[in-house]
Amino acid sequence: MVAYKDYYKILGVSKQATDKEIKAAYRKLARLNHPDTNKGHKGAEEKFKEINEAYEVLKDPEKRQKYDALGPNWQQYGGFGNAQNQNMNFDFNSFQGFGGSGSSNFSDFFEMLFGQNFGTGAKTAGGRKSGFEDMLNPRSMDRETDIELSIEEMLTGTTRIIQKNEPNGQVKTLQVKIPPNVRLGSKIRVAGEGAKSNVNNQTGDIYLKVKLKPHPHFTIDGDNLLTDITLSPALATIGGLVKVKTIDGEVTIKVPPGSQHGQMLRIKEKGLPQGKDKPRGDHLAKIKIVIPKNLNDQQKELYNQILNLEKH
Repeated sequence: MVAYKDYYKILGVSKQATDKEIKAAYRKLARLNHPDTNKGHKGAEEKFKEINEAYEVLKDPEKRQKYDALGPNWQQYGGFGNAQNQNMNFDFNSFQGFGGSGSSNFSDFFEMLFGQNFGTGAKTAGGRKSGFEDMLNPRSMDRETDIELSIEEMLTGTTRIIQKNEPNGQVKTLQVKIPPNVRLGSKIRVAGEGAKSNVNNQTGDIYLKVKLKPHPHFTIDGDNLLTDITLSPALATIGGLVKVKTIDGEVTIKVPPGSQHGQMLRIKEKGLPQGKDKPRGDHLAKIKIVIPKNLNDQQKELYNQILNLEKH
């Protein structure tokens, strides 16, 4: 049976103690019980470890909240010796910290709450989160993976087939409907297909995080799409109409007189979705002024006239 540890009592503080009070109590006790100042004193090292363990939990808001959540329910969820607890189906052998080569500087009680590798996600030796992690944080059963969509799929929606590995080694095929106008970075929920809790048999969800496939014609700029348009010096100077290829097809826009190299022309709401019932991003056309080569005689004459006018 794993014994309950009263971390507040170990540090000599109340359950309402502030972070400052907990830190001060820890420092005082750590100095008094440090093995270097208690050489030859039987039990000093264990006492010092116990103090450090208590501080490790109470200094961390997340760990402290989980510890406090047990409260008077410890006998129900953590006694591990009473008949009423046997239906919780904890696999005791999967946890480290029960003596032998698997034990660490923390007690069995600590490891049952937070797992051996508490600094990297509170996972047990088997790579699973501890039973208490499942119980106190139902969302720990959720799983997340990426899904790549083309711009067209983000706009119009699609259906994707994904495969999920089941615990018994089988592969489950899921058909997932991707709604139209999903935003880059948004998450699509597949309900009830996450991991299954070994505590209460609840099942989490799978979340598909939307990522974007590279596009051959468009560059992504936030919620906007970006392309280059090439203009001759004459068109950039005088202005006029030019056709631009957008994700929705070709559109004609007006180039204002005196347009400069690198200037952006905005085509509203021809970009990426920003979410349901929200306007789309824009299409940005970046001006590239291209100097003509191999001019014919007439063109040379016209450019010479312009050059002579600039001199006056």
